[in-house]
Amino acid sequence: MNLRRTPARSAARKTAPRSRAPQLPPAPEPASSSLAFTLLQAARLQLAVMEGENLTASFERMLAANPDWPESSRAAIRHLAWTSVRAYGRADAILRQLLAHPPAESIHALLQVALIRLEQRPEQAHTTVDQAVVAAQVLMPGLKAMVNGVLRNALRQRESWADWRAAELDAVHAHPRWWIERVRQDHPAVWESVLAAGNTHPPMSVRINQRRSKVTSASAALATQGIETTVCGEHGLLLAEPVPVRHLPGFAEGLLSVQDAGAQQAAILLDAQPGERVLDACAAPGGKTAHILERAEVELLALELDSERAGRVKANLQRLGLQAELKVADCTQLEQWWDGRPFDRILADVPCSGSGVVRRHPDIKWLRREADIAQFAATQAQILDALWQTLKPGGTMLYVTCSVFAQENQAQIDHFLRRHGDARQAAIAGQPDFQLLPAADHDGFYFARLHKKK
Repeated sequence: MNLRRTPARSAARKTAPRSRAPQLPPAPEPASSSLAFTLLQAARLQLAVMEGENLTASFERMLAANPDWPESSRAAIRHLAWTSVRAYGRADAILRQLLAHPPAESIHALLQVALIRLEQRPEQAHTTVDQAVVAAQVLMPGLKAMVNGVLRNALRQRESWADWRAAELDAVHAHPRWWIERVRQDHPAVWESVLAAGNTHPPMSVRINQRRSKVTSASAALATQGIETTVCGEHGLLLAEPVPVRHLPGFAEGLLSVQDAGAQQAAILLDAQPGERVLDACAAPGGKTAHILERAEVELLALELDSERAGRVKANLQRLGLQAELKVADCTQLEQWWDGRPFDRILADVPCSGSGVVRRHPDIKWLRREADIAQFAATQAQILDALWQTLKPGGTMLYVTCSVFAQENQAQIDHFLRRHGDARQAAIAGQPDFQLLPAADHDGFYFARLHKKK
């Protein structure tokens, strides 16, 4: 679930007049093979996020409007845009030292993207500056000299970047200040590593469809394509480097699915048994639904509120050769979908802040507001209370979030247990619950197993 918000702007950007550019005709779009093209499109995506848009949705719209772009260009744009949005705030800490007035927003976005690339690829500094100027000629040609001057000035003062950032907590950790403080409060021993993980490129894991293949044969097939893997979890493989899905042998045939290693824990911990009646209450995009079905022959009902997202669940099940009943419904409105027959097991993978998967969706940390967390918690409580009515005595509900915030996790379960005297928390690996923090080989998730007393 993504909330559209406009990111907080610095006080300087709110109050200072923007620099004005002479009115000149824009240059034509650069060749798709050029760095200028990549910088230009990444800046447009950066600008979309600055204006409150979802990064993934903006990128998908961009690709749909330009189907002739080569795959290499698409990949380069995505890489730079995602990297730049992750580092939103780090570039601004530099720009605030170099600009007397905030520039037009499109140029501001271009400068942010260019600065991040200068930091990533210092050996190509001259090329980056030159190509950023070419991109500026497309956006606002009257400001190309300013772009050139700012970037060259930034390079001359590169040794000062760390000091400029050190003065701003959100620039040091590339997260909003409220987010930093919440992580520090919830995970005092490891808060810096949690934030650092949120700024890395995410790992890529696949889950082997045990009905159609085996981990050993899938690993061998991937190796024939030069894709190096290591075993992770019950039926998972961690790729040494991410690759496009279409390059995965066996994907189209339903032999495997892309799913984070942490997310693969959900079906394992739910542990549905053959013949049981199972509910996946918030099913899209269908990875956990499919994993449940791959592990056991069960009668499964998958619910999804959004019809378009429900279509993704259906497509995933068809590709994998799996069967489930799929309904488009609000899981809290029982009269819309429940026939009165209780479930043996329920997967409640609830909407949340997404704070555990922020490296995959870096716009989240800039579009969320601290007040959103309480709103998510209220929705989660509503879902839990509704679904609990449909669980049979002796049944099990697995509560799952992709969050690292305690208000959505431990605190949510504590409140639930106080509301429901017929509930008890079942241990996971000897612990009351399982907070999986983001690390090199998996994202961040929270799991709590709830048992309904007979």
